[in-house]
Amino acid sequence: MRAVFGVLSLLFVVAVVGFLAKKQLASTPALTLPSVAAPADSSANPAKDKAAAPAAAANVKEQSQQTQAQFKAALESAMQPARALPDEKP
Repeated sequence: MRAVFGVLSLLFVVAVVGFLAKKQLASTPALTLPSVAAPADSSANPAKDKAAAPAAAANVKEQSQQTQAQFKAALESAMQPARALPDEKP
């Protein structure tokens, strides 16, 4: 009898957790990744695509440099010695 009560209570807990999880997931919007759509006239003018490639590469290079600078700044701030705490007087 004790084992049956344990199994039933476990099933009840699993059902409640499943219901709450389903309710929580239903309330949040689905995550969507931004899509990169090619311009409609990209096949019509391949020379224009070749001209846009260096601009996109420069943009990627700038983003990479910015990320590296942010990482370097965060690393330097993490490597700073901890501030000395004032001595507590009783």
